[in-house]
Amino acid sequence: MNLSEYFENATGRGVLATADSQGKVDVAVYSRPHFIDEETVAYIMTERLTHENLKSNPHAAYIFMEAGEKFAGKRLYLTRIKEETDPEVIAKIRWRKSYTVPENQQNEKRYLVYFHIDKVLPLIGDKE
Repeated sequence: MNLSEYFENATGRGVLATADSQGKVDVAVYSRPHFIDEETVAYIMTERLTHENLKSNPHAAYIFMEAGEKFAGKRLYLTRIKEETDPEVIAKIRWRKSYTVPENQQNEKRYLVYFHIDKVLPLIGDKE
């Protein structure tokens, strides 16, 4: 099973970690990545600390923990490569097509941030 198939079928929770140019770390809950191809993923972001950190430091890590009792999942090591703000493109890529942006967030600018996948590791251990 390739990585995009894994994320298409897996259920669980994910966390995206970024750091600013000084190394100050931020972590935030994020949904599964949107696969562009097997080496490129994208996340939808708003103008919060995660997005701000990526302006000065393009590196990030995403950890996905599968639902269930066992410790299974993936760790993705990522480098930001580009972003776009076209609302139509963002709406088209969204996982949950029925998702409605909460009223208090409807005026927030959204970004589709693309990352190159530098390395993939299992949730625990260092061998795939």
